[in-house]
Amino acid sequence: MRARIETLAAAGALLLGLTLTSAAAGAPSAAPGPFDYYVLSLSWSPAFCDLGGAEKFPEQCAAGSGAGFVVHGLWPSNRMSLDPEDCGLDDRASPADLAAARGLYLSEGLARYEYLKHGTCTGLSAADYFATVRYATDKIAIPPTLKAPREWLRLSPRDVEDAFIAANPNLRPENMAVVCGRGELVEVRICVSKDMKAFAACPRVAEHSCRRGAIEVAPVR
Repeated sequence: MRARIETLAAAGALLLGLTLTSAAAGAPSAAPGPFDYYVLSLSWSPAFCDLGGAEKFPEQCAAGSGAGFVVHGLWPSNRMSLDPEDCGLDDRASPADLAAARGLYLSEGLARYEYLKHGTCTGLSAADYFATVRYATDKIAIPPTLKAPREWLRLSPRDVEDAFIAANPNLRPENMAVVCGRGELVEVRICVSKDMKAFAACPRVAEHSCRRGAIEVAPVR
């Protein structure tokens, strides 16, 4: 099974590289840090608000905010060993770096936290890390049905997975996970190669995809 996954991943990497060749001008350099791939975590904002986030981020959760999938983080991860965290506690993002990340994360505090906890493990400067997060986020197409639903949706986790696969050429189930909590869609996690040219096979991530028969997708506010 593992050999089959690795074969599929290699084929996917080649195809995605060909697909993005013309669009990848200005792509960030591969991170020098000792990790295997990135996990891009896209949080479903309405569920975040339903499950306690409204008190912390009232603007994000206010009626009319319209927030759907938002960046939670871009995390350096490993296939087999523990994922690196907190690799440079004294390496803080400057005000200029945080200003450049504005509009990417929903708060400056989250941007600062994500760089300290995860970005410092990539070997990239804060500026280059945030540029990489922006590049990765821009390359993922959100399925039309999940951009801004105005009504509650009831879908299976496989439905959500299939929608992302249909919207993103060469994305496969072994490259992602649909995360649920209390019966709601919470996050979609997508694994990307260090050089941003391919989706990455990530069995440790994919195996934790939601196993419920159906989940609720909260409407945007």
